[in-house]
Formats: sequence, structure tokens, C-alpha cells
Amino acid sequence: MSTEDHPAPRSLAEALRGRDDTALGALLRSRPDLITPVPTDLTQLATRAGTRASVVRALERLDRFALQTAEALAVAGDPASYDELLGLMAGDDRDPEVAAALPAALAALREQALVWGADDRLRLVRTARELLAPSPQHPSPTGLGPSVREATAGMSPGRIQEIVAAVGLPSTHDSVSAVQALAALFTHRKKMARLLAAAPAESREVLERLMWGPPYGQVTHDPAARLRWLLDRGLLLPTAPGTVVLPREVALHLRAGRAHRAPEPVPPAVPAASAHRPQVVDATAAGQAYTALATVEELLTDWNEGGPPVLRAGGLSVRDLKRTAVALDLPEPVAAFWVELAYAAGLLASDGEADERYAATPAYDEWLERPAPERWALLAQTWLTATRTSGLVGGRDAKERALSALGPGLDRSAAPEVRHRVLALLAALPEGAAPDPEAVLARLRWERPLRGAQSTPSAQGQRTEEDLRARLARWTLAEAELLGMTGRGALSAHGRALLGAHTEKAPRTEPHGPGDKLPFHHHRAPGALEPLSPAEQAVAAAAAARLLAPLLPEPLDHVLLQADLTAVAPGPLQRPLAAVLGVLADVESKGGATVYRFTPASVRRALDAGRTAADLHAFLAAHARTPVPQPLAYLIDDVARRHGRLRVGAASAYLRCDDDTVLNEILADKRAAPLRLRLLAPTVLASQADPAALLDGLRALGYAPAAESADGDVLITRADAHRTPPRTPPEPVPDGPPMPDATLLSAAIRAIRAGDLASTAPRRPADPAAPRPAPGELPRTSSAETLATMQAAVLTGEALWIGYVNAEGAASQRVIAPVRVEGGFVTAYDHTADEVRTYPLHRITGVAELASD
Repeated sequence: MSTEDHPAPRSLAEALRGRDDTALGALLRSRPDLITPVPTDLTQLATRAGTRASVVRALERLDRFALQTAEALAVAGDPASYDELLGLMAGDDRDPEVAAALPAALAALREQALVWGADDRLRLVRTARELLAPSPQHPSPTGLGPSVREATAGMSPGRIQEIVAAVGLPSTHDSVSAVQALAALFTHRKKMARLLAAAPAESREVLERLMWGPPYGQVTHDPAARLRWLLDRGLLLPTAPGTVVLPREVALHLRAGRAHRAPEPVPPAVPAASAHRPQVVDATAAGQAYTALATVEELLTDWNEGGPPVLRAGGLSVRDLKRTAVALDLPEPVAAFWVELAYAAGLLASDGEADERYAATPAYDEWLERPAPERWALLAQTWLTATRTSGLVGGRDAKERALSALGPGLDRSAAPEVRHRVLALLAALPEGAAPDPEAVLARLRWERPLRGAQSTPSAQGQRTEEDLRARLARWTLAEAELLGMTGRGALSAHGRALLGAHTEKAPRTEPHGPGDKLPFHHHRAPGALEPLSPAEQAVAAAAAARLLAPLLPEPLDHVLLQADLTAVAPGPLQRPLAAVLGVLADVESKGGATVYRFTPASVRRALDAGRTAADLHAFLAAHARTPVPQPLAYLIDDVARRHGRLRVGAASAYLRCDDDTVLNEILADKRAAPLRLRLLAPTVLASQADPAALLDGLRALGYAPAAESADGDVLITRADAHRTPPRTPPEPVPDGPPMPDATLLSAAIRAIRAGDLASTAPRRPADPAAPRPAPGELPRTSSAETLATMQAAVLTGEALWIGYVNAEGAASQRVIAPVRVEGGFVTAYDHTADEVRTYPLHRITGVAELASD
């Protein structure tokens, strides 16, 4: 039974015409580039499906066994029967595993319009055959060489007859029949076995070396006896001076009919390398999730007052990335990951100022106000779909330019697909099970043979692409652990919930025979992502947050103060407490408990933010489980007593103080010489430095000056003062055209069907003696004939075929059912557009009635 409904399609267009809407939808889903833009009819769809760019893309998205099947068809006859294909794939012994998997692989090729025709006349699309068939420039992955007919194309008739006679065949009157007889001998198992049985052992060794490819070899002008024996009988054929080739038919006989040395009908298994209790996995992942939130928060707190400058070419400098890594106490590649994730989530961006710097965005403040599980879900969802790849930071692009964090050139469109597929493989394991990374890589290589492999000769950079896809998978495993999607290498419950919205929902059932049809979606490329609605994303995020929430530690409302001017937070702190304590003290160490240290500079920072000494004493008393140590109370009072006695304002800059002895002390201090101070009045000093430099200089000398406004009021500086204008997160770079949703798919199929009806409907010319228009040619009738035919169709209700030119000059063919003709316009139901439309009569080039049959 044939997969195509048409009994004997003569072209790919006819084969597509015989498909139902479900099968046509499966094609457009698996190859979305075919509806960008929507074809006018099935003939144009078939033409587009055969273009080189589209075929290369389709071949690259096949799994290993489907690709091997296509490669076998490329070396089979054209057309080939299913039995011939089965022999090439399963060999003479008909490997049962290969035979069982072949129908599904062939169905995948048919679904994607790479193969068409009945089982007795299978045809590989011509472009695919050109890409996959053996040639001297592009060897086939099968290792096979040219056929006898191809290899003898330039050989003299006399030499061909000599070969025919040497193998014991009767001579013929022409070279064509002689080559056919030689090919028939080489494909006859018993006769070929007898011929090879008479071959010297050294000659058989030569054949065995060439058997699995490459099939070409070098010979001298005077070949050795073992080679001469093979050349005389056509078992080796010359292709160029000094070069011989093993004919395809001979190689297939030596291989027992197999086109591939090692067919791979079954994907490699991904077994569990280790197992843990699911509760342990979830707890470990939750700990990492909490660390992820704390790391992003610490990063953006560090950049609150303006982060590193933006390089002229974009991105962070190597020095700034290193400084950020030191501040976060992380390796540079891990720091680059968090920087890129915050950028992709829209939490940081460049401020767009003349002296452009990175800073937190207003979205960061909104993110901070959300519960911790929701904040984690946003980061994890961003990571799943982002195409920016932090693992590339520090490498070089194709032009040998350095790739920097937050800079251009880090987008890799395959990243979301690889991440999703790696996590989907983890989700298929039992809960708590972690796989071997090498098993995951082997499975990914089977599901999507690497771009640039020999199967697609047009692609370049095989090694580079192979390394990239393998590295993407390894980075996914490492980043998922950093983010808390996985714990101890196993997928967590909240990670599984977040991944659920991105997994395939279509059922998968295997066909039972070579001609059985497959359900819609069956052969979508592994890892291909369905377009998700915002509602689906929200549902997944809410489910993940709900599972994560009980695993995160509850925020605390207290700290433990110690006499050595430190405070210990035994767990995460509530947002207001953490914000104030982050200004009042410096973080000394992190871990299960965070240690804060109080210093004169940190207390002054809190005073600069508008707090008073009384405020700070009350704050510590309210949130400390222990009495406020006397050294800490003295430190606050001492800094507060001196804070603001000196006032810095703008003249160029001035410094005033009610206590003139303090000003005299500063003037006498040699360390103040760079500030270039001079006395204007007993309580005022002027400086040639700007106010900010004067503030920093005095603080470096151990004073506690305060900035003041033009009105003499103390300026309050807050840690979160600097924010970028509203910024949108970077858009992921798609890997080709997006997957069409159900609405677009339905509309596209309807338009293609209607256009095909218009282009293929049988027509009856107005003048029976006039010739019918050629296919694709618009009908031509006079204005009077057009009007009369339209008016008659209104009365009879018949459909008409018209040619129409729109206002932009684009011509098209349409099938319409006229409803009304008046005022130079015809109102009709347009079968092509599936709606009622009005057309100016002067834009209709001609009209023809549809044939009665």
C-alpha cells in the first residue's frame, strides 16, 4: 500500500496534491520555511520544497537513521522499489532490527517531501539526490563510488568489450548493452561469487581495503599483477590518469548488499549513571536556586551606582569581567553566565548616557518585589529560551575578534533547542536519576546528525559545528546545575514542571508497515519547540514556583550582633532588613550564614543615605536577637558626631565648617595638597577639584564630609539611585522561520488549496475553437465577453476562472462565483480567498467557464 493517496503520482506536486490536510500540515510543520511566504498553490510548494537551501535544511534536521535511509536511496535506482531500499539498508540477511525501523524512517522522508511515489517507485527529490549521491568532489557517507554505467561513461567501446570478454560474457554490438550486461553480472550474487572465487588472494585484499570507502585508489602506469587482474575484469575502473575506483555494484556485493557499514536504526539509550532520592535532588536544586537569586542580586547591587563602562564595540572588558568575578567570588566563566542571564532577563542594560555604563533597569526593582520562587522561575524561563551563549565568552568569532560578555556575536540559534532536548532526556529518566553526559551527547548526535557532516556537502566547518553543538550540551548540563534546574545531575521536580510547557504534546505511535500513514507531528525534529502562548508560560512558571516555594528557606527578620563589630545572618533576610543592612555594613563572607562587618565607612554610607544615629540604634535594637554591643554603639555615635561637620558644595567646590580648627588641620595636612585648597574665610575653604573628587579625597583622609545643595541642605544619596531608562530584554535569534501555530497553519493550507483549485481547475474557453491557455497563463477575453460571461454566471450560479491584476500590478488566477455585477464591479465569492470580495471589471484580464467535468 502506498503512502500517497494518488495511485501513480508523476511529480512531487501530484504527490502533494494527493495528501489530506493533516499530512500537508505535518509537512509545513516539519519544514516551516515552505510557508514563508505562503505558496500560491501546490505546484509552487513542490518547487520550493525542492530548492537547494530548503532541502539542505530538511536533511540537517533528520535523525541518523532517516538520514541513512535517504543516503541509501541516493545510491539506489531512480525510481527504486521498497525491496531494493530494504536490501541496501538491511543487507542480504535482512537485519530484523533495521527492517522493523525502516517503515518509520521512510515515512519521515515522505512526510517531509524528501521522498515521494508508491512503494514500487520510490523517488528521492532530485536536489537531495544531487547532495547525497557519490561524486569525486563530495564522497558519499556510504563510502560507495559511482555505478558501472557512470564509471565507464568516458571509456572507449573497445576497452568495454575487452572487459566483457574477460569476465566471460558474450560480446555485444554496442557499449550500452555491454555496460548493462556487466552491471547485471556484478549484481548477481552467485555469478559474482564465482568470479571473485577465481581472484588471487592479493587482489581480494585490494577489494577489501576499498570496500567500505573511500572507493578511490592510485595506480602507476604499469599496475602490479594483483591490480591488473582487477582492471581487466572491470572490478576496478579507471576514472582519471593514475586513479581507479571500485564500482558501486562490486562494493555492494562485497558488503552483502549493505549501503552502510553500521546502520543505526535505534537511538542510543541514555541510562541512569547514578540515582539519588528525589527529595535529596529537589533540596540540592533548591539550594542552588537560592544561590542563583542571591548571586544575581549581589551582581546588580554591585552595579547599583553605575556598573562597568560599555566598550566601544559593545560588551564588558576583560578587566571588568575579572573584577566582577572577584566581587562575586566566582570563576570568570560562571560570572559571565550570571551577567548574561541578568541581561537576557532584562534586569541590566546600558544606560545610554554619553559615558555609557551598565546598570540595573527599572525591571530589576519590580523583580526584587516578587516572591523568591517567582523570581527564580523568570530566570529559568529566560535561560531556556535565550540564544545568547555565555560559554563563548573569551573565544573568538569567525573573523578572529574576541567575544566579550554582553557584547555582540554571542547568539547561537541552536542553543534553546539543545537545552530543551538535554533536559527532556533527563526528564525521561526516573525521578532522582542522573545520566552519563557522554550518553546524552551520543543520543543528541543520533537525533540530529551534526551540521557540516558529509551528508550535506554544501555545509562548511564540520569540526567547528560539531564542537559547538557538543559544547552547548555540556554547558546546558553545567548551567542547569548552577541555576537549580537540576540537583546532583538529576532533573528536579520544579525543573520538570517548568520544562513541561515546552515538551511535545502530540502522541507518538509507530507505523506497522512501509505504506502506513503516520499521525500528525510524528516526525517533528527532536527538540523542536512548539510556539508557547503567554498563558502557557505563566502556567508553567506558576507550577514550578509552587513546587519550589516550600524548599526555599524562610526569610529571617533578625541578625546576631557580635562584639567584634560583625553581624551574623543565619539565613536569608527579609527584603527591608537586607536592604538596610547592606547599606549599614559590608558583606565579609557568604555561605549558609552571611557575616556583615560594620566599619566607619559603612556607617557613614548609611548616614549619607539619610539615616540618623537614632535611626540606626533603633534599627539594630529592633532586629538583633542579642543586645547591641557597646563597640558598635560607640562606632555609630562617633561617626555620626563627625558626619556633616564639613560641608562640600559647588563653586568649583567649596568646603565649609563651623569649627575653623578642623579647616586649619586640613590645610596643614600634606596629603590634602592634590585637592588644591585655599582659605576664603575662617569657616570656608575653596578647591579647584569638583565636589565629588573633594568628597572622596576628604573621606580618604579619614573625615566624614557631607555634600550639600545650593540651598545649603544636606544631599542624601541612595544606593539604588542609578537606573537605566526602561529597556526591553534582547530577543532570541530564531533558528530559521518560526514554527507555525495552528491558526497560521490552517490559513496557509486553505490558501494553498484554493490557489491550487484556481490553477488546476479544468476550463472551457468562451470560443470552443480557441486554444486553451497554457498552465499558469492568465485568460484573455474582451471587456464585452468578460461582462457577458459574468452576468450569465450570476443567473446560473456557476463558478468562473478569472485572471486578475491588482493595484500593485501583481497578477493572479482565481476561481470565483459571481453574485452581483453593477457599476463596473463584480461582487463574488472568491474560492481562492474563501471570502466574498468585490473586483473592478477593468482589472480582470479575462474569464473562462470551468469544464463541466
